[in-house]
Amino acid sequence: MRLFKKKRLSKAPGPRKNEWKDLQGDRAMKETRRLRAEKRSTLVRWAKVVTSTVCAAVLIGVAATYSGPALQDLLEIKTIGVEGVYHLDKQQVLDLAKVKPGAPLHHIVTTAIKEQVEAHPWVKTAEVTRVPFHELRISVSERKPAAIVRTESQNFLCDEDGHVLNRLGQLDNEALPLVTGIDLPGLVQGTESVRHAVVSGIELARVVGQSFDGRLHVLADNPSNLVALVQGMRFQFGDKALKEQWERFRRVKSTLKAQNFDGLGRNVREVDLRYENRIIVREGG
Repeated sequence: MRLFKKKRLSKAPGPRKNEWKDLQGDRAMKETRRLRAEKRSTLVRWAKVVTSTVCAAVLIGVAATYSGPALQDLLEIKTIGVEGVYHLDKQQVLDLAKVKPGAPLHHIVTTAIKEQVEAHPWVKTAEVTRVPFHELRISVSERKPAAIVRTESQNFLCDEDGHVLNRLGQLDNEALPLVTGIDLPGLVQGTESVRHAVVSGIELARVVGQSFDGRLHVLADNPSNLVALVQGMRFQFGDKALKEQWERFRRVKSTLKAQNFDGLGRNVREVDLRYENRIIVREGG
C-alpha cells in the first residue's frame, strides 16, 4: 500500500457556460452603445453645419435687402471725366460712350465703350478707366489734320494716316498742303492703296515744306511719280526714298538759286529727281 498518493494537478478554473454568455453579451452591448454614440456625434455635427448654413443664408439675405441701396449708392457713377479733346467736345464723347451718371460702376464694360468712342473719325485711340468709387474716365487721343485732299471738286480733311476726318465740300484750309489725283470711292471707303497715296503725298509735302514757304500742292495720281508744286516750281519724285531725293536737291539748291534768273528771262521751272545720282533741271521762259 502506497503511503503517498500522487496529487492530481488541478485545472485552472474557467468560466462556466453561462459566464461566457454574459461576457459576449457585455461586449455586444458596449459595441452597440459605441455605434449609437458615433451616430449621435455625426448627427450633431451635420445639424451644426446645416444650422450654420441656414443662418448664413438668412444673414446674407437680410444684408442684401437692407444694404443693397447703400451699396448701389456707393458704386454708382457720379462723374464722367473726358480728357484729350480739342476738335470734339465733351458732350460728343459722352454721346458716343452712351453712359450716364447713376449707372453702376461695376456694370460698365470698358472695352465696349472704347470701341464706341473710337468709331468716331476724329478719335485715334480711347482709354476707358474706372476710378473708385464714383468716376468713369475717358481719355481720348484725337487725329490731327494733315492735308486737304481734293477729288472731283470736293475737299476732304485727312490726317497723316490717310483717314478722312471730315467732308468739307467747297471749304478749304490753305494752311494745310493740298493733295489731288486721289480716287474718290477709294478715299471714302478707306482703301489701303488710296490711303497709301495720301500718306505719300503728305510726307512729300512735309519734306519739301522744310525748304519752301507757301502752300504745297502734291499730285498723287501716280504714286510712282509724285509731283510737288510750290512757288511756281515743279518737283518730280520717284516712289521710294523721298527724303534722299530731296536731300540730293538741297545740296545743289544754292547753285540753282544763283542761276534761277540769268538776265534772258529764263527761270528754273522743273526739277526732276526720279533718277539716281542725277538732277535734271528744266527751264521756262
